[in-house]
Amino acid sequence: MEARVAFTTTDRKHVDQHFGSATGFAIYVVTPESARLEGIAEFAPAAMDGEEGKLAARIELLAGCAAVYCQAVGASAVQQLLAAGVQPMRVESGSAIDGLLREFQADWRTAPPPWLQKYLRRGNASDARFDAFAEEGWDE
Repeated sequence: MEARVAFTTTDRKHVDQHFGSATGFAIYVVTPESARLEGIAEFAPAAMDGEEGKLAARIELLAGCAAVYCQAVGASAVQQLLAAGVQPMRVESGSAIDGLLREFQADWRTAPPPWLQKYLRRGNASDARFDAFAEEGWDE
């Protein structure tokens, strides 16, 4: 089992952006024992003007992620992220991504928070449905 986790970042090493105006996202695939960079996404600079239209592309990018770590996130974005199944995580600006990944893995191994448990159950349910379809075979 693995989880996708995103970070708002300009330097790919630290969380340093507000979610709604983030110009960079680093997305990792994480297991309790490993983490690897899956990809980097970049957006044009966006004003923090309350315009919610800019959120849609960012939330779509995070489809399938368990969480997004950011230095700040507005109330509307929190609602939209939660509706998409993504847990927003506010952290201090400048927090090291490597350290946050280690904390995420430690929590997963010892006492996963309820939102991570829910994410992992969703993943297992999807895997089980796929396995059931694969076992049935295909009749044409």
